[in-house]
Amino acid sequence: MSTSAASAEPLLEVQDLATHFRVGGGFLRPARQVVRAVDGVSFSMQQGQTLGLVGESGCGKSTLGRTILRLIEPTAGSLRFEGRDITALSQAELRPLRRRMQIIFQDPYGSLNPRMTVRAAVGEAMRVHKLVSSRSEEEQRVAALLERVGLRPELMSRYPHEFSGGQRQRIGIARALAVEPRFIVADEPVSALDVSIQAQIVNLLMDLQDELGLSYLFVAHDLKVVEHVSHRVAVMYLGRIVEILPKREIAEGARHPYTQALRSAIPELDPKKRRTRTLLHGDVPSPIDPPAGCSFHPRCPIAEKGLCDRERPLLRQFGSDHFVACHLADRAERTANAGAGAAVLPAPGPV
Repeated sequence: MSTSAASAEPLLEVQDLATHFRVGGGFLRPARQVVRAVDGVSFSMQQGQTLGLVGESGCGKSTLGRTILRLIEPTAGSLRFEGRDITALSQAELRPLRRRMQIIFQDPYGSLNPRMTVRAAVGEAMRVHKLVSSRSEEEQRVAALLERVGLRPELMSRYPHEFSGGQRQRIGIARALAVEPRFIVADEPVSALDVSIQAQIVNLLMDLQDELGLSYLFVAHDLKVVEHVSHRVAVMYLGRIVEILPKREIAEGARHPYTQALRSAIPELDPKKRRTRTLLHGDVPSPIDPPAGCSFHPRCPIAEKGLCDRERPLLRQFGSDHFVACHLADRAERTANAGAGAAVLPAPGPV
């Protein structure tokens, strides 16, 4: 990252964000249990960068992305976008900002209204935000957007059922671009697509980023895809960020045992580069009743009793842009450097 990029004001700042849901109630009975879907997350992002968010299903990735967009209301914490605190803004106050923050949904089949043509679906947000003054102008802009995402303009009169999954996802991307956003949450945008199509959509998103200066929060469970598309990667486990690191360090520099286990699960075709698979035992604990201390300690191969099961680890900085929430992450470094430790920080720096 250049000095100018590092010194610029972050596009997005998330501080101690939590999203909890009450469950277990019934008719005339209050909910008695709380699902801690997002449980104290902090990070920041620069304009034009991609932060990959990876973790197992149910860890809170999608909830975090939608909470950042205020599609789900946060329980605690703060959100700043373009230097403005948006945490408590009303929906009316948020409306002008909706142009700047968009989402690409996971399911290309369920995210489009089957009763709307492509022209209507892509042009709807333009009309809502008064970006066009006539039907002809709207059609011209929709045609240009379809070409930009690799579809023929004459397809705008068709309905979603007439397209393949990959084509529908391109329409979803065009819809997100229609209002000229700066920040896009890509919520597992390729997981529902055939493998042969996934690379095309990922490359399209990367080309659009270079062309338009977009910033992405790229949510996925496939670490290999995230490693390819991202500048930095945040690893999430049971509602918490356990590690944030540059993508260049994923292969050899990951410090958290969970990140190391995810990395070891990626197939390696080159026999010389094949690694020992790290197998995690047990199931992911329930977000209704998360473990005390480090949430990963029941499955961690190096957890220490009396430490990991009692104290919640803070994100600590290792180097200029690497953060780890693990009590034992500096064990190897401490041995090599005769006691040199890591500084504890309240929140990780900008992406």
